[in-house]
Amino acid sequence: MTPVRTRAARGEGERLRDEVLDAAESLLVEAGSTLGVSMRQIADSVGVTPPALYRHFDDKEELFYEVCLRRFGEFHEHMLAAVKDVDGPADRLAALGRAYVEYGLRHARQYEVLFVDKTDITFDGRQDLEDLPGARAMQLLVDTIADGIEQGVFRDVDPWLCAVDLWAQTHGLVLTITTLNEGATPFPPVDEQQLVDLSMKRALHGLLA
Repeated sequence: MTPVRTRAARGEGERLRDEVLDAAESLLVEAGSTLGVSMRQIADSVGVTPPALYRHFDDKEELFYEVCLRRFGEFHEHMLAAVKDVDGPADRLAALGRAYVEYGLRHARQYEVLFVDKTDITFDGRQDLEDLPGARAMQLLVDTIADGIEQGVFRDVDPWLCAVDLWAQTHGLVLTITTLNEGATPFPPVDEQQLVDLSMKRALHGLLA
């Protein structure tokens, strides 16, 4: 039986909140859906009573919204770091594509929960779109393409459609590499870096002016 922790001392509330988010994410990854996780399970995992969770979150949907928001924030920071010292829109775009695939492969189960599995969480109306870290990561891609068009490096295309196309390409790479390298098909595994480099070269070849 999981021991029930005593009331958090002053200043420990934020730590407990982080522990709750960690536990909720772990259970979500295991279940694959928020429908398979209850507030009681989360509370038991942390060692508190269910009412303690409601001092930090209004309901289960808000709790899992914060779980997803935190992971998307980490994803956005990963994308920013990938282009911090990269000059030129073409190199930046390739770096963003590689960073996306790298993140998806390094956090495979979390990635599946966020981008593939049913999380039953709605983002509508909770925050302005531009404030969502996932949207900021996408905007980084759109802005890089727009800069390339303005500088004459890329063809005159719709930056948003091009960004969605690259998103679809990198998303497919994450799923394909994961499937092949986990032995889920009769096909042999692939060299992750070689396949990503080839894919980014093809993407840029079709975009360069």
